[in-house]
Amino acid sequence: MNLKHLFYFWKTAKEGGVMRAGEALHVTPQTISGQIGLLEDSLGVELFSRQGRALELTDAGRLALSYADEIFSLGAELEQAIRHYPKGRPATFRVGVSDALPKQLAYRLLEPAVAVGEPLRIVCREGRLERLLTELAVHRLDLVIADTPLPATLDVRAYNHRLAESGMSFVAAPALAARCAKKFPDCLAELPLLVPGEDSSARLKLMRWLEKVRLRPKIVGEFDDSALMTAFGQAGVGVFPVPTVVEAEIVAAYGVKILGRSAEARTEYFAISAERRVTHPCVLAIAESARTRFMQ
Repeated sequence: MNLKHLFYFWKTAKEGGVMRAGEALHVTPQTISGQIGLLEDSLGVELFSRQGRALELTDAGRLALSYADEIFSLGAELEQAIRHYPKGRPATFRVGVSDALPKQLAYRLLEPAVAVGEPLRIVCREGRLERLLTELAVHRLDLVIADTPLPATLDVRAYNHRLAESGMSFVAAPALAARCAKKFPDCLAELPLLVPGEDSSARLKLMRWLEKVRLRPKIVGEFDDSALMTAFGQAGVGVFPVPTVVEAEIVAAYGVKILGRSAEARTEYFAISAERRVTHPCVLAIAESARTRFMQ
């Protein structure tokens, strides 16, 4: 089978017709039709049927398109992988971090990329998950780190790689923690609470757990940005949740006190890549390290 013939077929199916495919490829419609005809001859089936002036895929055409998607997706992955080989100057690793992700955990997950053993410049972009995934889809990012897998509602070709899972710890500024008269978790009902924004998976896990233990704390703030929530919490505005796997770093950095922990309010953390087969050395280092540090 001639891959050039397959490419013309694939482009026609994606563009919605011979005319548009010709415009995109800067060739005549006759050339497109001829290449598709040769592919059909080699396969012994018709890939398109004409419905009026429009072309529609046959059952065989839909099957061929699914394989073509895989073939040309792998070609794009190969191109990306080759670009990551060092060429005498520092390689660039472009990673998007969901703003809902606690910064200490983001660093712990990305830390292995710094030690890949070759000159490297890390470019970190922070933002809402949907925007970061759009950047990933057009290869402006090599990886996205988030507390949720790729949403099924997004039409983005990407792959989830589970990195870590953690329970939830509840911390507060010392003065606020001193006001606790009850043991954990009942103390949460008598103290103000800060929660992650609605886009955060941790928010959903937290609210489900509070409902399960029949607690209705007074929520005084919700934050899309985990760093801003931490700043408010450090100032004593409210108790705030953090991943248990990084509670020690947060206590040391911000001088907060641990009120208690919930092993049931668990959040998973994911690397999302455009590659099905991970080849980027930084992504490989992150995934390998996460398996030994966070998934035991």
